[in-house]
Amino acid sequence: MSLQDWLANGWLRAHQPTHREIAELFAIAERDIKDARTGNVSADWRFGIAYNAALKLCTVLLHAAGYRPEKTLQHYRTLHALPMILGDEWKRDAEYLETCRRKRNVVEYDRVGDASDADAQELLDFIADFRTAVHDWLRKNHPHLL
Repeated sequence: MSLQDWLANGWLRAHQPTHREIAELFAIAERDIKDARTGNVSADWRFGIAYNAALKLCTVLLHAAGYRPEKTLQHYRTLHALPMILGDEWKRDAEYLETCRRKRNVVEYDRVGDASDADAQELLDFIADFRTAVHDWLRKNHPHLL
């Protein structure tokens, strides 16, 4: 499937991104990365904050590509659009982020203690490289949004 197929299915809608919107999404991601690294909070919460940073970086990609997810399954679609935008080599990373999404839902809504400090750090380490890839993709494909 492609993003065009998702649009045709009604899972996405067309979106015209702006420089300011992309800057604000990056600012949210940067805030969350900082807070997840330095926050004196539980591992569950650090993980949730780091997850939000990763989600915002995926949102940057989806918006820059010209789409927004519809209301149903927004996080799921935003994460799973990753290999459609950056290429099939990102499929495992999208699967990793899907695992993080599920874990974040558990610690947010169901129980305490399912995320460890190691889980939070692993996600933060992933985000460091991912953030660079998002910037590189924007520089190459949509420099006017940077």
